[in-house]
Amino acid sequence: MTTSVTSGDGSGGSATTAPHFYSVPEAARMIGMAPVTLYRAIRDGEFPAMRIRGRLIIPARAIDSMIDAAITENTVIDASGWAVVRR
Repeated sequence: MTTSVTSGDGSGGSATTAPHFYSVPEAARMIGMAPVTLYRAIRDGEFPAMRIRGRLIIPARAIDSMIDAAITENTVIDASGWAVVRR
């Protein structure tokens, strides 16, 4: 899933691609919480993330899907329902 974004100034500036992943601090900032809170939720299996060589990253699609579900269902969603822990 790739989304092109252009500069809104009409200059025809180069298009950029929306990120596929966010760092934990980026995702925490987006959803208005402290990174340590998000790290704890990931550790406890309450928030979806990927670990690659020790680094945790958040799929942008997971955040987008949670937002869409909250809006579509007009309710509070529980992020822990979006996380699957496999060890």
